[in-house]
Amino acid sequence: MAFHVEPHGGAAYGGLVRLLLFLGLLSTLLSSCAVPAVTADTPTTASRTVEAYAETFATPGIAAALISDGDVDLIVRGRDGAGAAITPETRFRIGSMSKSMTATAIMLLVQDGSVELDDRVVDRLPEFTMADARYEQITIRQLLSHTSGLSLQTNDEFALPAPRTTRAVVAELRQGRLVAEPGARFEYHNTNYSLAARIVEIVSGQPLDDFLRVRLFVPLGMHDSLSVDACDRTVDELAPGFSVVLGLAYVMPEMPGRCGGNGGVVSTLADMVQWLRFNQGTVGAALLERPLLDELHAMQPNAAPYGLGWQRLAPDGGDAPGFVSHGGTLATFTGSMAFASATGRGVVVLTNGVGSPGELAQNLISESEGVPPKPYGNPLGVANSILSVLAAVALLLLLVTTLRAPRWAAGRRSAPTPRLLLRLFPLTLVIVAGLVIPLTPALLRGSVNWQYWVIDLWLFPLLDLLGAVLVLGGISALVSRIVALQRGHVLLRRGRQGPSQPAEPV
Repeated sequence: MAFHVEPHGGAAYGGLVRLLLFLGLLSTLLSSCAVPAVTADTPTTASRTVEAYAETFATPGIAAALISDGDVDLIVRGRDGAGAAITPETRFRIGSMSKSMTATAIMLLVQDGSVELDDRVVDRLPEFTMADARYEQITIRQLLSHTSGLSLQTNDEFALPAPRTTRAVVAELRQGRLVAEPGARFEYHNTNYSLAARIVEIVSGQPLDDFLRVRLFVPLGMHDSLSVDACDRTVDELAPGFSVVLGLAYVMPEMPGRCGGNGGVVSTLADMVQWLRFNQGTVGAALLERPLLDELHAMQPNAAPYGLGWQRLAPDGGDAPGFVSHGGTLATFTGSMAFASATGRGVVVLTNGVGSPGELAQNLISESEGVPPKPYGNPLGVANSILSVLAAVALLLLLVTTLRAPRWAAGRRSAPTPRLLLRLFPLTLVIVAGLVIPLTPALLRGSVNWQYWVIDLWLFPLLDLLGAVLVLGGISALVSRIVALQRGHVLLRRGRQGPSQPAEPV
């Protein structure tokens, strides 16, 4: 599955984002070594802002760019998962920032006269079918603006094994249902963009990667960018990202997931600067007619503040008029990009760890405008610490309970069986709680998904750690008490029978 969403947006969107931010840093205590930083010999204000962010979130590697008055300031820091220093040519997975490229691919087809934004999806993608008859009314515009009615409630994007192609994502929807009438309301859902990517492939007759390369990447000079369908697919010259816990970073492969069209682009800082300048209208103006480019950035019906692969928000999710932005979050890479049409300022942030890159993007822009940056805070460190303490305390208590089982049983040998069962019941609850705790993310959205025991290994392994301590420790304590009781009963029976007498001689 892919753990990637845009880290800011409307009300429903923001609620999901806050959950993901809470879960994203709940990582287990794994041994690792800190990643050394690479900083400029003469730090600039921007580089100090990047450094402060890296220290707050323990981010191993950051590549950032600030565009202002035609000038581009590049700031790189840290190392990639292979130990190489970050440069403007280092490849990153950009997550949901990919949606802006898929939306632009659709708009190129509109410019070609091959599709219209308000075409029904079924007319352009005959293989698309659902169990809910309302699916026939979904339009391409509704896919790109997340108003199709598709929802995580009825389409679990986190299910494993994850489909590896956009065609497989479409096929997976055959038994699915919508949660709302198409066009009625906004709900950020990655599958919308997998469908859009599949439309590009069917209409153009090319894989999405080929279409993007020929129609966008090469003309814009983005020679190190490409698109993959599976979030974890190996890419040449792309080092793995990191998980971060309590100030320590350790290399992790990206989590399996469905990224085609919605989060599968791999790019570099240098390439992303070109992408932002294209959207600002300063490079590649001949590629896409200006009204079509503007439509990508405009808020769509019933989708505010979302446009088509972009949203009208400040990079940190705040309400700042004039900003066009989007972020990207995977399990081991995060990023953000934004620009303000009126001022010409723009920013790109790419990181190979978890955190809140939108805050860094906002601070870089604020500083360029003479506004002091806001201090960074990592409140999730408190949650990490709490869960770590809970796991340690639970381990200690259950270990003591296990070791003291004989003494506990000695005082209860003569107790009736119902009372003994009642005494053992709390340990049963501990075991059940341990089984359920790793399912917390699924339970919060109203479902029970045992696959989260696997998913947590990437997203929030502290839940797995706490769950494992409760399950294994609870079983150990319960079994120890039962065994101690049985031995006590045996000794008690022998005592009642008295000492054994020697056999009479024959």
